[in-house]
Amino acid sequence: MQTHKYTLYGVMAILLWSCVIGVARKVAEHLGPIGGAASIYTLATLFLMLVVGSPKLNTLSKRYVLIAGGLFAAYEVCLSLAIGMAHDRHQALDMAVINYLWPALTVLIAVISSGKKTSVWLYPSVALAFIGVAWAITGDQALSITQLAHNVQSNPATYAMALIGAFLWAIYCNITKRLSNGKNAITLFFAMTASVLWVHYGFSDEPALVFDGESICYLVLAALIMASGYGLWNSGIMKGNMLLLATLSYFTPIFSTLFSSVILGIALSSSFWQGVSMVVLGSVICWRVTK
Repeated sequence: MQTHKYTLYGVMAILLWSCVIGVARKVAEHLGPIGGAASIYTLATLFLMLVVGSPKLNTLSKRYVLIAGGLFAAYEVCLSLAIGMAHDRHQALDMAVINYLWPALTVLIAVISSGKKTSVWLYPSVALAFIGVAWAITGDQALSITQLAHNVQSNPATYAMALIGAFLWAIYCNITKRLSNGKNAITLFFAMTASVLWVHYGFSDEPALVFDGESICYLVLAALIMASGYGLWNSGIMKGNMLLLATLSYFTPIFSTLFSSVILGIALSSSFWQGVSMVVLGSVICWRVTK
C-alpha cells in the first residue's frame, strides 16, 4: 500500500505540472513576461523551503551547483519567457509543444554520449517528435517549410528560446544524477532562477508590477503547482512505481495541452492534437527502444 501511495504522489505531480503552462501564461498576461516569471519563481522558492526544505550548501559540490544549477536556471528562464512573450495564447501552446521535445532529446543525448550501439528505431523516433512539433505549429495549413518558417518568423525569439530550453533540459537530465551525489538542491535552483529573472527585469523596460486580486490568485496558484509538483515527484520516484511513473511522464504533453487549452479558453485544431500525439509517440518509442 505504501508503494501505491507514493506512486499516486507521482501521478499527482504529473497532473500538476500539466497545468503550469496555462497558469503561467495567465500570470504573464497580468504581470508581464519577465516580472510575472520572477514573481512565480520567488514565491515557488518560498513554498519549496516548506515542502522540500533548504539544502545545506556545504554538502553540495560546486560542479553540481554551477553546472546543473546553471542549466536548470537557463532552462526555466527560457521556457517561462517563451510562454510569457508569445504573441497570443495559442502561440504559448506552441512553446509548450516545442518544450516537450526534451524526452526524446534526453534519450538521444544519452545514447550519443555513451557511445553505445542502439536500435535503428531511435533516430526515426526523434525525427517523428520533431515532425510532430512542426505539424502542430503549422496549424490548419498543410505541413510545409514555407508555412513553418512564416509562423516562426512571426516571433523568432520565443520559438528559439523554447527550442534551446528543450535541449538545455535534456542535457540537465543527463548530467544531474552524476553530479548531485544523491543530493537535492531544487530549492536552491529555484532561487537561482528567480534571481536571474529579477536581474533581467531590472534591466528591462517592463513597467512596475501592479497586483490585483486576480493576478495574486494566479501567482499563488502557479507557485503552489510548481512547488507541490517537485515535492510530490521526489517522493514518487524514490518510493513509488518508477516504471509506471516514467511511462506516464511521456504522456505529459497531452495532459498539458488539454489542461492549458481549458485554462486559457482556446480551441485547438485536430492538426495540433495530431502534432502533439506525434511528439508523444516519438518520445515513447525512443524510451522503449533504449530502456
